[in-house]
Amino acid sequence: MLYELISPFIEQFRYITFRTSFGAMMAFILVIIFTPLFIKLARKKNIVERSEKKDSEKLAQLHKDKSITPTMGGLVMITSLLITTTLFARLNNIFVLYSILLVLGLMILGYIDDRIKLHSGRELGMSKLSKLFCQSFLGLAVGFGLWYYFQKYLPGAITLYVPLLKTTVELGRFYPFFVALVIIASSNAVNLTDGLDGLATGCVLMAGLAYLVIIYIVGRVDYTAYLGIPHIPGAGELTIFMGALAGVCLGFLWYNGYPAEIFMGNIGAVSLGGALGFVAVVAKQELTLFLVGAIFVINSLSVILQIISYRFWKKRIFKIAPLHHHFEFNGLAEPKVTLRFWLVAAILAILTLATLKIEL
Repeated sequence: MLYELISPFIEQFRYITFRTSFGAMMAFILVIIFTPLFIKLARKKNIVERSEKKDSEKLAQLHKDKSITPTMGGLVMITSLLITTTLFARLNNIFVLYSILLVLGLMILGYIDDRIKLHSGRELGMSKLSKLFCQSFLGLAVGFGLWYYFQKYLPGAITLYVPLLKTTVELGRFYPFFVALVIIASSNAVNLTDGLDGLATGCVLMAGLAYLVIIYIVGRVDYTAYLGIPHIPGAGELTIFMGALAGVCLGFLWYNGYPAEIFMGNIGAVSLGGALGFVAVVAKQELTLFLVGAIFVINSLSVILQIISYRFWKKRIFKIAPLHHHFEFNGLAEPKVTLRFWLVAAILAILTLATLKIEL
C-alpha cells in the first residue's frame, strides 16, 4: 500500500531490506503500544485463562497462578502483523496476498476456538474434527492457489526440494494436498508448544528469523545460483511479512515472558504456525521445518507417542506430554525450561542456514 505511494519519491523504499527493517520496527511498536490496552480490556471483560488442567493435579498446582492471566493476546499480534504487511509489502504480489488471507483465516479460526473455550465451558474449545476441517479448507485453498500459479508461471516449482541432496521430487496433482499438510502440521505443532510463558513466542521468533533470511535468498537469483537452491521469483517480498512476524514476537515477549502478563491463545499460536508453514512452502524449504522447527516437531511427537503408548500398553513414556511439561515434572523451573528451549531453537535456526550450502 505504502509502496505505491512512497517509492516514486523515496528511492530506498524500493528495497526489500529497507521495508523489512521498518516493518519489523512498526510491528514491534504496535504490539508494545496495544498489548497493555488489550490486557486491561481482557481483565475487564474477564477474558482470562480458564483451563483448570484437569488431566493433571500436579500441573494444575504448578500453573495455579496462570488461571487469572488474560489470554487471546494473539489478536494484537496477528492484527499488527497484517497491518504492517499490508502497509509495507507490495499487495500485487501473489505470495503476499496468500499470506495475508491464510493468516486472516487462521486468526478467525483461532478466535472462534478461544471464544468457545471461554464461554462454553469446553476446555478443549472446538472439536478436533471441526478444527481440522477448517484448517484443511484453508490449507487446500492456498495449495490449489499456488498450484494454479506455479503451473502457469513456474511449473518447476510444483516439487518437493530435498536439502543436502539438492534434488527435487515431482508432486504433480498431489501438490495442493502436500501444501495443506505442511500448513496444518506447522499450525498445530506451534499450538502444542504454547504451554509455558514465552515458550512458543520465543521459538517462533527464532524460526521466523531463519526463514526471513531464507525467503530473501530464495527471491534472489544470484544468491540461489550460488547456493544451488530453487529460485522463486517474487518470493523475496515475503521478507517483509517475516520481518513483521519477528517484530510482533519480540513485542509480545515484552509481556509474555515469565511471569506472563498475557497469553497469545490459539488465535496467535495457530496463525503463527500456519505462517511459518506457508513461508516454508513458498521457499521450497518444507523439509527444513523438521530442523528449524525441531522444538515444535519433538513436542508434537511427545504427545503422539504418549497417546499411542497409553492406548495400547497403558504405559506413559513421559511423566506428562507435551515434553516441556515433562521437564517441569522433573523439577526444572519454568523459566529455565523456556530459556533452554529458546537456546536450542536458536542453534537449530543457525544450523538450518548452514545447510543451504551443504551438499552430500
